[in-house]
Amino acid sequence: MPKVVPYKRGSVIFFSEDKKDDRIFILQSGNVVLKWTDLASGKEIVENLQQGEFFGVKSSLAKMPRMETAYAMEDSQVIQLTPLEFENIFSKNSAVVNKMLRVFSKNLRTLHKQTEIILHHEAVNVPPHAAMMLVARSFADVEEYSTARSICELIKQRFPTADNMPEVEQFLSETRNRANREQINVNPLTEDEKKEDESKTFVSSATSAVTLRQFSNPVFDKFTKTYTHRQAIVSEFEPGDSFYLIKKGDVQIVKCINGTKKNLDILHPGEFFGEMAILDSSPRSATCIARGEVECLEFNKENFQALVLNNPTIVFNLLRLFSKRIYDQKRGIRILAIKDISVRVADVFLMFDEVTLKPANTDEFDFKRKFPLTVADVAQWVGISTNSARDELNKLVAKKKLDIYDGYMVVANINDMKRTVDQYFASQTA
Repeated sequence: MPKVVPYKRGSVIFFSEDKKDDRIFILQSGNVVLKWTDLASGKEIVENLQQGEFFGVKSSLAKMPRMETAYAMEDSQVIQLTPLEFENIFSKNSAVVNKMLRVFSKNLRTLHKQTEIILHHEAVNVPPHAAMMLVARSFADVEEYSTARSICELIKQRFPTADNMPEVEQFLSETRNRANREQINVNPLTEDEKKEDESKTFVSSATSAVTLRQFSNPVFDKFTKTYTHRQAIVSEFEPGDSFYLIKKGDVQIVKCINGTKKNLDILHPGEFFGEMAILDSSPRSATCIARGEVECLEFNKENFQALVLNNPTIVFNLLRLFSKRIYDQKRGIRILAIKDISVRVADVFLMFDEVTLKPANTDEFDFKRKFPLTVADVAQWVGISTNSARDELNKLVAKKKLDIYDGYMVVANINDMKRTVDQYFASQTA
């Protein structure tokens, strides 16, 4: 049962980076603040909580370390719940859960803005159809012509009378043949690669399985759409009037920053995407791309209200997904905020180690790690060119700390990467 816990003035309710504390709290009385360091500016942020406000929810639902420290600034009382108690009590309270969902959506959009600040993103002050064209060209610049072509097709579909339609038509013609050759040259995943891809856990597999079961009724078949490898499902800057549930395949979330792709996440079956634009009626904040053949259920804004916001169980699962995305986005920002490129690269490997499910029979003293990463993947996470990433990775290869293969990399000892990152942060606080 939930219980009321008193905290004396000056006491700490939980610490940042705590990996074992999964409690959820509600401030009943007193004064509690959350403190953390803004990774974009390096400044300490202090958030004063209001009576009746929840805290500790995101890290608990995401099953990840705390992202801030909670202090009692005066004698306070808080209601303490386990994750199961929180779900049992509030999953059927649509008003509370829906409000939390919108807050989480706003949090995630704020993190996207912080990513732009760190990468010195220049605002795009052009109409949506022109901004989407810039995104299409950024994919063509890195020879991802299928994505570039499909974004042009989205522009034609969305803005058939746009003033840049001649440019769109010409670029579509240029990319169509190249895209066809690109599709022919794509090598299908081997069975080992498929198994390895399925082993990556960015969200709770139980949550995803429950969500898929909820939409397995044949009545939902009419909402199914299929996408080919590297096809853009939605484009950054596109009007946001639909959301998606992945039935099959993976979807990569990419943001175009100053003409350079920045990987934000990879979503798997059972996960939603596109709901942020619906929740706050804003343009798409990122481009969503099919990895392999993908099947999605596509719902419009009215469906979202009826099928999601009016279904507390689905909304609660969506809260879990948002919580994990917020953690992943903050984790990505930490990488980008590191000034030393070599340390950024090391931190990418640490991040993947944190979110990769270890087999049950893994030896606790086995520090070798295999990650499904390419040079281009590392470049995207680190925020540098592919050539620069290759140079940094080759330095690790020369030191026998890394082996690079086709489609994956093997870190000889993950503790080497941890020492590199720990020493960097220690020097920043010295």
